[in-house]
Formats: sequence, structure tokens, C-alpha cells
Amino acid sequence: MEMIGKPIQSQPIISRDIIKPANPTPSHLNTYNLSDIDVSVEKIYLPMLLLYPNNDSCSLTSQEKATVLKNSLSQSLTKYYHFAGRLPTHTTPYVDCNDEGVVFLEAQNNSKLDDLQLSSAQDGNIDNLFPDDMVCYKSPRNTNLVGVQLNHFACGGVGLAVSMSHLVGDGCTLGSFVNHWASVACYGSTDHKEVLPLNPHFIHVPRTNSLLSKAPVMNAVGSTRVMRKFVFPNSKLSDLKKVVASSINDNPTWVEVLTSLLYKTALAAATTNSGCFMSSYLFLPVNTRSKLAEKLPQTTVGNVGSLILVPTTQTSEASLSKLVGEIKKQKLQFEGVQSVQQATENYKLAQSILGNDQDLETLSKRSYVCSSLCGYPFNKVDFGWGKPMATVIAFRSSYTNAFVLMDTPNGDGIQSHVILENQDMEIFQNDKELLSFCQLN
Repeated sequence: MEMIGKPIQSQPIISRDIIKPANPTPSHLNTYNLSDIDVSVEKIYLPMLLLYPNNDSCSLTSQEKATVLKNSLSQSLTKYYHFAGRLPTHTTPYVDCNDEGVVFLEAQNNSKLDDLQLSSAQDGNIDNLFPDDMVCYKSPRNTNLVGVQLNHFACGGVGLAVSMSHLVGDGCTLGSFVNHWASVACYGSTDHKEVLPLNPHFIHVPRTNSLLSKAPVMNAVGSTRVMRKFVFPNSKLSDLKKVVASSINDNPTWVEVLTSLLYKTALAAATTNSGCFMSSYLFLPVNTRSKLAEKLPQTTVGNVGSLILVPTTQTSEASLSKLVGEIKKQKLQFEGVQSVQQATENYKLAQSILGNDQDLETLSKRSYVCSSLCGYPFNKVDFGWGKPMATVIAFRSSYTNAFVLMDTPNGDGIQSHVILENQDMEIFQNDKELLSFCQLN
């Protein structure tokens, strides 16, 4: 478990700009329809923070870096044109691609990068590094789809915060966007041969009859949840995989075994606190771009995926072997899915479990979501001054327990941000089996 650094103090905003596409959006693209999955996802922002140390090999000043970022963002928005648009109302199921632009703030911070307390981003200590409170649930009335804040630190390093509305994309979309933007910054044009393969791919969908909810329904449930970061090195993950593989006669992935370990440990903590076992659900979002019969490129924009639902109705189903086996079984149903529409139906079917449960408080305690961003190129985003020293997803959930998995910056393992009720976390973070596979600091 990792707990480092100091809370970030408030910082002055030194500039505020609106970055518009370098070229006007063509009239035939003035409306971007949201898909059925887009309108059904949580109405939150996906906030990502990329931290870059002062690189001696880079001769650019802080102001020159900002200029590069703004110019390349403007060019990138000609491809990601709907990111510069607005939702006409808080319930409209489409984006008005009116080129109003993306807010771009610059802030001066007297802290050093080493002072950042990244292990408890859930507690809100880095919120002021993001633009206009675009951190998950904090701006439910904001109709901006994307916001950027460039934070200049006293050590000469920078923190680039990018917030994207979940309505227009998932983690894969966010990763594709920032890598496209970084490539434009490096090569100077969206038409460069190195950038062209990174251009977004759009699925044009008909206008849905569904409206966006005025607010996330589950947000009404109060909680005392906290987040902690746990790091699992490759060697430990290999050991964990061997333990599980020997009992199921299969070859599970590191993500599958780690997800199962986290969920099993969280269930045990909740059972200890409540004094009894409660039937629970594990939800795993699945990126179906590469699983469709006609595969889609990873640069496909939007929420292109489905949900795996693993119900756990009795303690015997909470063993590592049973959980891994059930996850693998559920994954097989997505192989060769014939269409995006079929994947959408699977998603809506799994999600209906949430909508049909009237006791939101009970549901919030027995629902666990694991989002894996492993394999996504967040740790390789280079705007011309090197790769980030760290990447933080300032994810937070007000209604459910969650695990967010990412590759470590150095490639040696997986880091997991775990969000649980405070009482459950006290037990979870001291679990001996869990800690035997962790990198302790």
C-alpha cells in the first residue's frame, strides 16, 4: 500500500483560454448523436493527470510548453470536433458541435512534484489541479465536454490535467485522444504519417429516444468511502497467477487474478464488519472494440463496450478459483459479438440489475466495479518533453465500491486504486493474503 506526499494547497490561476478547432467543423457534422450506451453511463467526468518532471534535455520554457499544447490541441479538435461542442440541455441526447471550444487553464503551484499525495486522490486533495471542478460528480451542471489545466510546479515540472465527460467516451477514448494530441504536438500536423494512424474513428448512430438523466440517480446515496493505492509487482502477479492456474487448469491473465483477489478481499472485509455475508455483484466493463466479429480500431470514439456481471450469492463462490473461472466464462460471451448493437443490449441487460434494485443504500454496499486501464498507452504520452513519471486517474465514486487498475509507470506491475467504505478499508488494507502480493513501501 502506498501513502506518500502532502496535500496540495490552493493555487492561483494565471491564465484562462478557450481553445477552438483550428478549422470550423463542417456543417454536415454539426450534430453528434450519443449512443444508447453513452446516454446510460454515469454522468461524470473521467479526470486524468499526467505528471512530467523537469527534463534537462528539453529546452522549452514553461510558456513555450503551454503554447505547444494549445496549438496542438486546436489542431486535434478538428478531428475530435465534438469535444469542442456543448450539450444543448442537461437531458439532450446529442452534442451541438458548435466549436465553442475547450477551456484551457494555467495554474502556478508552489509545491514540487515529489510533494504530491497521489495515493489518496479519492479524498479530493488534488481536485484543484483540474479545471473548473471537472472531477467526477463535482460539476453535474457543467455542459462542457472536455477541460484542460496545465499546472506549473516549483521544481520546473508540469502536471497536465485532462477531464473528459463520460458521455462522449470511455477510458479507451480518453487514451486515444491524449495520444493523438501528443503526437500532433511532436509532429506538428494531424496529417503527418505518424499521426494519421491515431486519428479517431467514428461510429455514426441514429438519434436515440432516451434522454440523459438530470443527475446521477445513485449520487443521492451518502457514503464515507476512501481510496488507497496498492502496487502489485510483476513477480508477485506471476506468483498469484500460478496459485490460481494450478487450481483451475487454465491460463488466467494478471488482470483476472488481481481483480478476483481484490473482490475476494473486499467481500471478506465487508462480511467481517457486518457480521454476515451479503449477496454481492462484481461489475467489469469490457472494451469490445477488438471482440466484435468485424473488429473496430482502438481509436473508435465513444463508449464501446459491455458489462460482465459476476453475482456472488454464497461464500463458496468467493474463492479465487471460482471467481477467476466465472470471469473467464463471462468473457467468452463477448468473443465474436456480431455488432455494436448486440454488445449494447448485453450492457443494458447487466445494468438493469442496478435499476431494478429499489434499496439503493443496500445495493451501494454490495456492488463492486473493477475498471481495468491496463494496456492503455497513458504512460507513453509524450508531448515532446518525455514520458510522464506518473499517471493518476482521479476517479471517485459516491455510490459504489470500486477498483481501478493501471500499469505502473515503469512497467513493473499493476497499480490498483481501491475505493471502499472506511470501515471496510481498515480491514482490507491489513489482509495478509493481499499484502503478500503487494509491494510494500
